[in-house]
Amino acid sequence: MLRGRLKGASGAIMRIAGLFFSTVLMVVSASGAAYDQDIPTLKVQAEQGDVRAQSDLGNAYHSGTGVAKDDGKAVHWWQKAAEQGDAAAQFNLGLAYDSGMGVAKNNEAAARWYQRSAEQGYAKAQANLALLYHTGKGVPQNEAEAVHWWREAAEQGIAAAQANLGTANHIGAGIPKNDAEAVHWWQKAAEQGDVGAQVNLGLAYSSGTGVPKDYVVAARWWRRAAEQGNMGAQSNLGMLYHAGLGVPRDDAEAVRWWQKAAEQGVVLAEANLGTAYSLGQGVNKDPAEAVRWWRKAAEQGNAGAQLGLGTACLLGNGIPKDEAEGVKWLRKAADQGSVEAQSDLGLAYRSGIGIPEDNAEAVRWWQKAAEEGFAPAQYNLGNAYASGVGVSKDAAEAVQWWQKAAEQGIAKAQYNLGYAYHSGAGIVKNDVEAYFWMNIAASSLDQKVRDARDGIGRLLTPAELLEVQQRCRKWVEVHPNGRN
Repeated sequence: MLRGRLKGASGAIMRIAGLFFSTVLMVVSASGAAYDQDIPTLKVQAEQGDVRAQSDLGNAYHSGTGVAKDDGKAVHWWQKAAEQGDAAAQFNLGLAYDSGMGVAKNNEAAARWYQRSAEQGYAKAQANLALLYHTGKGVPQNEAEAVHWWREAAEQGIAAAQANLGTANHIGAGIPKNDAEAVHWWQKAAEQGDVGAQVNLGLAYSSGTGVPKDYVVAARWWRRAAEQGNMGAQSNLGMLYHAGLGVPRDDAEAVRWWQKAAEQGVVLAEANLGTAYSLGQGVNKDPAEAVRWWRKAAEQGNAGAQLGLGTACLLGNGIPKDEAEGVKWLRKAADQGSVEAQSDLGLAYRSGIGIPEDNAEAVRWWQKAAEEGFAPAQYNLGNAYASGVGVSKDAAEAVQWWQKAAEQGIAKAQYNLGYAYHSGAGIVKNDVEAYFWMNIAASSLDQKVRDARDGIGRLLTPAELLEVQQRCRKWVEVHPNGRN
């Protein structure tokens, strides 16, 4: 007889998530200058061709300092100063064309003015010119040229350029891949408060990429980014608190950070928050709230949330029971490779829960999960082969799958494997092995199993019994919870 049940407390898989490519490639903001003269005097000097006055007057119009804010007039005066070679005005004019500030957006003009400013060593222009080469806006895309200009700006201390140079080193864009060099530049940018660099530095330390793995340091950088509102860092910091990696385990603190990230739409945080509410970890148990967060994440394709939502629908936990809806969500998760969902979908097909009974389809889904190493599916697949339900009867194949499940601690698989060894069904009869597996299973199952074990034990010699009991003790030492 097939055994198994749909899980009642399953949900999102909690893991660290994030991308190394989270550094935001942003234009650098235009900067104003201190005005040595009052505005009327500045206007006179600018009209007379004084380049510094022209640049400063453009800044005044841009910022609305001493005059009404007027980006059109700012561009007018920056243009005059830029044509006289003022690097700051050239940068600001490039930024105006880049962003459509006071002038029609024009990437080619932006690149031209950034280039002239950059060639004079103006760091902000170098950083923004690099971005245009990276994206291919206004100039042909050229990652090597982007790296050149980011390096020029990075060496002058521009945090965004340092962060992007780090990312270029990490992905090998325009430069040979070098994770140690990536960490070097992310560190510099992170210390200046660049959020993307802080996130990436945390990821490097959490994975041991380019630097020795160190969750304490990862937590420190993610905290700095999280406190600046970065949703990825908030989600990852929550994971560290949940797992007790680099920080003391604290599920309430995990929930606090997941809540912040989830409210910004981080799918994994939504899924994990749903699981926290489902299990009552770090927050009062609330099945309806679990369903609410799982649904948000499930609708965006998160397999763990789809599994949790499907299970809730099947059980009527936090939502009216709807077996067809539950199977729908299980299938979505199963199609994404969730072994738990594949196994549960097999049980639904086997039992006709929310879907017409179909034993062959049950076997198909168990096979998928079993081949990925999921022990409950291996056990059920073994049972299917033993009984010939949904698949041709094959005792040897049954033993193969029970063996895999037994080695992962499934007690009923251990019993079935022991019985197969005793009866010689699908495997050469061996009462020593039969006793071994029944003895392992006995601590988890009922008195009938212990009686069966004892009956087999009476068939063994004292030496065989002593040897197999020693093996059992060693197995339990290696598998203290009955599992690998």
